[in-house]
Amino acid sequence: MLTLNSTRGNKLEAYSQLLESSEHGNRDAKLMIGWAYLVGTTLSQDIGKSRLIFQELADLGISDAYMGLGLMYAAGLSVNASQARALVHYTIGALGGSVWAQMALGYRYWAGITVTTNCEKSLDYYRLVANKVASEVQMSGGTIVQRVRLMDEVDNPGYNSGILDNDLIEYYQLLAEKGDVQAQVGLGQLHYQGGRGVVQDPQRALHYFLQAADAGNPIAMAFLGRIYLEGSELVKADNATAYKYFKKAADMGNPVGQSGLGMMHLHGRGVERDYSKALKYFSQAADQGWVDGQLQLGIMHFSGLGVRRDYKVATKYFTLASQSGHVLAYYNLAQMHATGTGIMRSCSTAVELYKNVAERGKWGEKLMEAHAHYREGRMNEAFVIYALLSELGYEVAQSNAAFMLDKVSFCVGDVTLLNMPSNEMYVRALMYWSRAAAQGHSPAQVKLGDYYYYGLGTGVDYEIAAMHYRQASEQQHNAQAMFNLGYMHEQGLGMQQDMHLAKRCYDMAAETSADAKVPVTLALMKLSLFFTIKYLQEVGIHGKICCL
Repeated sequence: MLTLNSTRGNKLEAYSQLLESSEHGNRDAKLMIGWAYLVGTTLSQDIGKSRLIFQELADLGISDAYMGLGLMYAAGLSVNASQARALVHYTIGALGGSVWAQMALGYRYWAGITVTTNCEKSLDYYRLVANKVASEVQMSGGTIVQRVRLMDEVDNPGYNSGILDNDLIEYYQLLAEKGDVQAQVGLGQLHYQGGRGVVQDPQRALHYFLQAADAGNPIAMAFLGRIYLEGSELVKADNATAYKYFKKAADMGNPVGQSGLGMMHLHGRGVERDYSKALKYFSQAADQGWVDGQLQLGIMHFSGLGVRRDYKVATKYFTLASQSGHVLAYYNLAQMHATGTGIMRSCSTAVELYKNVAERGKWGEKLMEAHAHYREGRMNEAFVIYALLSELGYEVAQSNAAFMLDKVSFCVGDVTLLNMPSNEMYVRALMYWSRAAAQGHSPAQVKLGDYYYYGLGTGVDYEIAAMHYRQASEQQHNAQAMFNLGYMHEQGLGMQQDMHLAKRCYDMAAETSADAKVPVTLALMKLSLFFTIKYLQEVGIHGKICCL
């Protein structure tokens, strides 16, 4: 699957070679081709071919092939959907070492999907995945996962997805080439870390950092230190060069440079191992709020390196680093909660933290791949990737898959979804909305209410609809849910008619969201008319009685 995530080289040529290698019996190449056919990476999507390849490889005991078959049964791709069969394939794949299958099972045992909820089993599977992710994290802090919601893009014109516009990037490139140091540093960091719709590109990062460093910028010097300390295919690791850049940056008070010097002294990279110096540099960086300084201080206090072992202080620094999103901070906190080290053991907290780490794996970049397909009108490819990531437990992928089933015309295999019975399409969407809602996504909870209210993919059930609206209203303060509850109270749907509760719900919706004020005003005018008519009726009846 490394080739599927590759962002370098000529992909067409690479897959041509893979196809040739696959035909000569290379199992790894055949597996990559199977995934490429499934998600439509470079090769034209052909889910039927993908299934045949996965089945052939599964018969040979290839664990990732079982993962592919599990996904097909889970999402109903080229086969009739069967969650039970999906579970069997995931289990075999996980036992064989498939990281994705382990992640899928971790999610299923956490959410209770076709299995009884089991926190300890979920913990075991998620820990396996988190261990792999943590072992591959470099100084950049892990993969930046861009979570774009299709529903928000369509329904909210002002929605900011965080993706940088190509014109804006080209503008900054123009500034950088003209010598603008801030533009050079910004582009260097963008290409070094990736994210915001931009893939990691070490070569471009090096180019811009060298330009800015030549102009005396300490941030660029510090990041050059990182690049030379880590080493890569592009730049050979060089401790002396790394130390030179870190020292220059640190002498100018830069926390990245200070943290880099701390790393070199902590591990004895090109300098004598010295815990006291490492502690000094990490403390300087942490005092400026730099996440790596906080993380490394947590590690030193946790392990007792140059200081007295203190789990309380370690937890403090890990928590600070996690607030800046460092994946290793989440990982270390998960380890502490999972083992009860220096803190009360909590399986549920550990699972949530491990899940966060697992979702920061390299495969998280496929969210942007799916979004790119969607924007290009390649709905088949987008949906399959969202379905894959949904099985891995990404809530945003579940919401997006549900949204596509709910709103978009697209085909999967030989089945045109718009030509299938509409209720079947809604049944699948209902499944994804349910999973997203269970993970706390408020609009998904409202969607579940809508599905039960209108009978989409299920029977009409006003009481269950009201339950979902109430949950979204009380737990996530969703204005739409409050408005819907108000209407149901007003009409007496699934509950006793109560105009006073209806007004209260409408008022709450208006207070929660400015967008709700217009529809609420109209609803309140209708209620006011109702109360007026009721009052006149009561006055009329009272007048007749008095006359008698």
